[in-house]
Amino acid sequence: MGAFVARHRLEGSIYRIIFGFAAIIAGAAVSTAAPAVVLSAEQQLGKSLFFDKGLSHGGSQSCASCHSPTVAFTDPDSSHATSKGDNPALFGNRNAPSAMYMAYSPTFHYDTDEQLYVGGQFTDGRAPTLEEQAKAPFLNPVEMGNSNRAEVVDHLMSGPNADAFKSVYGADAFNNVDKAYDNISNAIASYERSPELSPFTSKFDYSLKGRVVLSPSEKRGLAAFNDPMKGGCSGCHISTPGADGTPPLFTDFTYDNIGIPKNMASDFLTLPAEFNPDGTAFTDLGLGGIVADPSLYGAFKVTTLRNIALTGPYGHNGYFTTLSQIITFYATRDVWPTCADPSTSAANAFAMGCWPSAEFADTMNRDELGNLNLSAGDIRDIKAFLATLTDGYAGVVPEPKNWAMLIAGFALVGGRMRSVRRRANA
Repeated sequence: MGAFVARHRLEGSIYRIIFGFAAIIAGAAVSTAAPAVVLSAEQQLGKSLFFDKGLSHGGSQSCASCHSPTVAFTDPDSSHATSKGDNPALFGNRNAPSAMYMAYSPTFHYDTDEQLYVGGQFTDGRAPTLEEQAKAPFLNPVEMGNSNRAEVVDHLMSGPNADAFKSVYGADAFNNVDKAYDNISNAIASYERSPELSPFTSKFDYSLKGRVVLSPSEKRGLAAFNDPMKGGCSGCHISTPGADGTPPLFTDFTYDNIGIPKNMASDFLTLPAEFNPDGTAFTDLGLGGIVADPSLYGAFKVTTLRNIALTGPYGHNGYFTTLSQIITFYATRDVWPTCADPSTSAANAFAMGCWPSAEFADTMNRDELGNLNLSAGDIRDIKAFLATLTDGYAGVVPEPKNWAMLIAGFALVGGRMRSVRRRANA
C-alpha cells in the first residue's frame, strides 16, 4: 500500500512539473508572436470607417465587405468572379484585389528610365494614391452606391463614428463637405498604411530571419520561382528585400498584359445597360484605357503574391479559380492549343489542356511567360512556396531572448524530477 501511495505521489508530482513546464513554453511562444498593433487615433478612426456599412447608400456594404481581413483583405465571397455591391444585384467588372501591402505602392508615375508606368492604386492605376483610391468606391454605382459626397458625409454625421471623426479632425469637421470627404479618405488611407495591413508575419518572412526552415518542397519552389530558366517569376514579383531593408513585396508595381482570357462567367457582363452599356461585348482596357495608349490595352498592375493562397479567384477579372490553374497558365499559355469555345471556364480549360484566346492578344507579354520550363513537380513546388507567403504563421522558433527561459525551464524540470524520485525512493 505504501509503495502504491508513493508511486501515485510521484506520478502526480511529475504531471505537475510537466504542466508547469508547458506553461513556461507557452509563455515563450506567446512572446514570439507578432506584437499587437497600436493604432494612432486617425488610424483607429480609419479602421472604424473601413468597417462601417452605414457609409454605403443602402447601409449594407463597407470597405471590408470586399476587403475582409479573414481572406487577406479581399472578397470573402469567392462564388463570384467579381464583387457584388451595396445593391446585391449589381457587380463590379473586376476581381477585388487585396488591400494588404498597397501602402508600399508608389504614387502613380511614368518611369522615364525604364519607360513604363509604375505604382498607383486599383489594378489599372487610375488612382495615384491611397487617399484618392479610398474616395472612389463610395460613389461607384455598382459598389457602395452613394449619389454624391454629401450623402456619404451625411451617413457619417448620423452614424456611430461622428464623434471620433470630430475628435480627430476638429469640432468643425463637418462644416465643409469636400473637406470632410477628403478626411474620410485620409483616415482610411492612414489605416491602410498601418502594420495591420502590412504585418510581414509569413513563414517566408521568418525564414529570412533564420527562425524557421522551409520544407524541401518549399525550397524547390522558391528556387524554381527565382530561376530565369524555369519560372523567372521574381523578374516582376520581387523576392528579395528592398534597398531600404523592406522585406520582399513580391511585386514591382508595374503593369503587364499576361493574356488572360475574357471571363464570360462575370456577372458584370449581364448587368443592365445603365451599368454596362456594352453588355457581353464589354472589354476591359486596363491601364491602356487610363493613359489612352492602345499598346497597353489589357495591362494590369502586377499583384503582390503575399497571401496569394487566400485571395482567389485570380486575375483582374477573376477568371482563374485556383493557384494551380494560373501557375499552369503562365507556363503553358503559348503551348496548349486554343480552346474551341472562347467561353470555356478556367476549370474546364485546365482539365482539357487548352486555353481560350487572350482578350488582348496583340499586346500581351510573350517574352517572359507563356512557355515556361516548368514540370508538374515544379508547379506543385511553386504552389507550396507561395503558401509560405501567408501572414500569421505560428510555427516559429523562439527568438534568442526567449532561449534563456526555455533552458531555465529544462533545468528546473530536471532538478524537480530528480528531487521527486529521491523522496519516492527514500
